[in-house]
Amino acid sequence: QVQLVESGGGLVQAGGSLRLSCAASGRTFSAHAMGWFRQAPGKEREFVAAISWSGGSTAYADSVKGRFTISRDNAKNTVYLQMNSLKPDDTAVYYCNVDFTTWFSSNLDGFRRAADFRSWGQGTQVTVSS
Repeated sequence: QVQLVESGGGLVQAGGSLRLSCAASGRTFSAHAMGWFRQAPGKEREFVAAISWSGGSTAYADSVKGRFTISRDNAKNTVYLQMNSLKPDDTAVYYCNVDFTTWFSSNLDGFRRAADFRSWGQGTQVTVSS
């Protein structure tokens, strides 16, 4: 059974930085794209960033481009999200997930809709104060 455990969230002032981690277990993840979503109170879960199996392709939501960086360590089955220049609008619960529909692909289209993912971890809370 796939398990996704997010960590690294916390309370930070606007302009600060956080690094989120997502440890995956239960399957081999190195062949698949991984990504991050977030959900703010009263809002739908939205795409944040994704990375291909090799790390050679990345994609970001317009709202985080230039501030967030996604990376992965296949040896550790872990994906990271470095978040810099944080804004109050970044306040949300952050979730990671894996696109098992593609193998060894640079295609990140699978992360367009959060609703396409059936299972989720518990997420990690990020709160940015103004």
